[in-house]
Amino acid sequence: METIIRKYSEADLIAVMSAWENASKIAHPFLPDEFVAKVRHDIPTLYLPNAETWVADIGGQVVGFIALLGNEIGALFVEPDFHGVGAGKALMDKAQQLQGDLEVEVFKENPIGRKFYSRYGFELMTESSFPETGDPVYRLKFTANKKPLRAINRC
Repeated sequence: METIIRKYSEADLIAVMSAWENASKIAHPFLPDEFVAKVRHDIPTLYLPNAETWVADIGGQVVGFIALLGNEIGALFVEPDFHGVGAGKALMDKAQQLQGDLEVEVFKENPIGRKFYSRYGFELMTESSFPETGDPVYRLKFTANKKPLRAINRC
């Protein structure tokens, strides 16, 4: 089934929150409950109103979203049942089409996110600590006009 990428609307909030909640549980099980509760509150009241947000719609169902702050990816979450079907890549393609070069922070302990960004072509810039939890994070950059290196498994 085709993935349609469209602008977020307030009618998408429940589906966006579901995608965040379900994907975050498997990507970020190490985050403290208090922090997760704060983010749950801040998504609709702070993050979404201040970001350019796009949703992935498959068969009339919103299955994921990407929130951009300029060329910074503030959030990218896809319902776990839809991992591997191209929704995340379609969202990333939209962000890259809009912004060109992209940057993102991903938790070191999030192998799902790290693998996704690596496969898309992001490269490590720096490693630091996430200010609110102290967890290590990688800052990654995608350069739009750079020729990708051939992956070993594609040789």
